[in-house]
Amino acid sequence: MAGSQFLHESRAQRVHFARSGAADVLRSEIGRLGASRAMVISGSSRSESVDRMTKGLPVVLKYDDIAMHVPLPVAERARVAALQCEADVIVSIGGGSTTGLAKAIALATGTPIVAVPTTYAGSEATAVWGITEEGRKTTGIDIRVLPTSIVYDSTLTLTLAVSDSVASGFNALAHCVDSMWGPRTDPIDRMYAAEGIRALSRSIIAVAADGADLDARDCAFYGTYLSAVAFSSAGSGLHHKICHILGGAFDLPHAQTHTVVLPYVLAYNAPAAPVGERQMAAAFGSDSALSGLEEVRRAVDAPRALRNYGVTEADIDAVIPHILDHAPADNPRPVTFRSIQKLLYAAVNGDDPANSTDESDVE
Repeated sequence: MAGSQFLHESRAQRVHFARSGAADVLRSEIGRLGASRAMVISGSSRSESVDRMTKGLPVVLKYDDIAMHVPLPVAERARVAALQCEADVIVSIGGGSTTGLAKAIALATGTPIVAVPTTYAGSEATAVWGITEEGRKTTGIDIRVLPTSIVYDSTLTLTLAVSDSVASGFNALAHCVDSMWGPRTDPIDRMYAAEGIRALSRSIIAVAADGADLDARDCAFYGTYLSAVAFSSAGSGLHHKICHILGGAFDLPHAQTHTVVLPYVLAYNAPAAPVGERQMAAAFGSDSALSGLEEVRRAVDAPRALRNYGVTEADIDAVIPHILDHAPADNPRPVTFRSIQKLLYAAVNGDDPANSTDESDVE
């Protein structure tokens, strides 16, 4: 650190870790905001638990028109609904798609968000928004979309299937990995990301072994929060650019896409980012970052191939130009058509990540 220079920006946010206490904390946060007209966004499958959690709150609308990747028509309908009910606070109860829709409303209206996550997506702790239009997902950063408060209650994740919990945890791990070489990364971001990897790698394995382990799920939320704070500061790296484009183009499940693609981007970038690689390896407790990630993937039988979600090699070439247009200019290794093609062909087929890249890929 001696002689180094960097700027680190932190954003204010209230964060509650409240196992079994989401309802009480939610009432407290709504009261603190002085809100009197709450729009509650949550999937229809959670209607009973949402009713219990929001009992006694000044709810004027319960809204469940939610879709992955926040398609523009879905965002526009939600914005209209928020304006019509004159909501002065948005309560999002759910995963990344739910939080993403709340952010789309806040982006247009400035309405504050209280987020109650039920997955490990991490969107609740970032100022990043994303909207998909005609197969293209656009993302941006705006302080208006950062939730005012987060309420983490691990009991709310118990209905999330173990396989989905695992994939969601890898989504959070992806935030950590990208934070090691994001365009604005700094030593503080890498510290958060390394601790996030330490917490997530252990908790993912524990949740896979026992889905009812609330200590593990608490730890997963802790790692998720750290990963998202690091990512929000460091900025979106190559991995997220690839996954956002694939998700928007092929309507892929968000967390599973991250799970499959992550080791291939890690294998590509890590040799050119020795500081981050060493920190990740130490956090995994392994000889290398890639071997550590692979140990976790094997332990939980994580998703391994994009072809299992309908993507073929023939599909890939069409989206590579879009990826190249959005790839970070300061990625640790140069990004070329050939390198991305080889990386994604390997991800389509589930090939060994250790053999998915070599120095000739960037020539």
